[in-house]
Amino acid sequence: MLIGVPKEIKDNEFRVGLIPSSVAELVHHGHKVMVETNAGIGAGLSDDDYRNAGATIVDSANQIFAEAEMVVKVKEPLAAERKKLRKDQILFTYLHLAPDAEQTHDLVASGAICIAYETVTSNNGALPLLTPMSEVAGRLAPQVGAHSLEKAQGGRGVLLGGVPGVPAAEVVILGGGVSGTHAATIAVGMGAKVTVVDRSAEALKRLAGQFGTSISTVFSTRSAIEELVKRADLLIGTVLVPGAAAPKLVTHAMVKTMKPGAVIVDVAIDQGGCVETSKATTHSHPTYVVDGVVHYCVANMPGAVARTSTFALNNVTLPFAVALADKGWKKALRDDVHLRNGLNVAGGKITCQPVAEAHGLAYVPAESLIAA
Repeated sequence: MLIGVPKEIKDNEFRVGLIPSSVAELVHHGHKVMVETNAGIGAGLSDDDYRNAGATIVDSANQIFAEAEMVVKVKEPLAAERKKLRKDQILFTYLHLAPDAEQTHDLVASGAICIAYETVTSNNGALPLLTPMSEVAGRLAPQVGAHSLEKAQGGRGVLLGGVPGVPAAEVVILGGGVSGTHAATIAVGMGAKVTVVDRSAEALKRLAGQFGTSISTVFSTRSAIEELVKRADLLIGTVLVPGAAAPKLVTHAMVKTMKPGAVIVDVAIDQGGCVETSKATTHSHPTYVVDGVVHYCVANMPGAVARTSTFALNNVTLPFAVALADKGWKKALRDDVHLRNGLNVAGGKITCQPVAEAHGLAYVPAESLIAA
């Protein structure tokens, strides 16, 4: 199979779909790989690194989209890229379609085979291709939140860990999953007073066992969130419903009750955000203010630490990329129900039920498209 890796064009997105060792593995399996020039430069990977791994370097993304049988990316294709997709071409990347009607309609119209990292599953019900980026985003959240709390950034002028004689900042984390747990790890390490909210009793028990008395855990109810939002210096939203738009747990009315200069970091913004006042931002312009509250809603947070993120992502995506290349998409999906769950759009049909429901469109089970 001919596999193409274009350079990412999203604002300040420096990750890359394949690293040289992944290219070498695919070449070892008998495949050809094209990489756009400087595609990996933001992650510290040169064209020569790719050439030495067996890739062909091409001058533009146009050639990749025109010739590659499978395109491997990191972020969702932007409008200019979606126009280049071809019928039956495999697109393997993050998509986050539930909050993005325009992208959904464009992918349906393209006829491409669109497999989303974020809905591939595992035996234990986890999302293995989303997990490493959730870990990165969770660990970044207190870091960017602490920066946004600085007075020069529009924040309250509060140091997350405080100092002797001055209390630490109050950090409230909505969601005790992968991102929430990693956010708690860093916030505790920075000396903050941390509260994690979740509706799963098992998650709260796990968090209590992991952190002991270093954090407080609260069962999620509307009234509990209302009270905690008022107290928070930094509110971190990490709520996830696989494949679907994130629930709006924090209303605009709640935001109005927050302290002037408090900060919201909405990690769930890729799926539409869990705060009613959230809207996607970029690394170039990461924050905005609503009712005196600073909102940080960058939709590709892990892109800020591109090298770490790229290598972590390749560790989990490579086996699936190899399977798709070795077997073709239909056989690969027939053989692996977990990869099958990653299929969101194929041949002009939506094959991910939460995406179909989010946009009021027809849903077609993947099984009906991959029958032998």
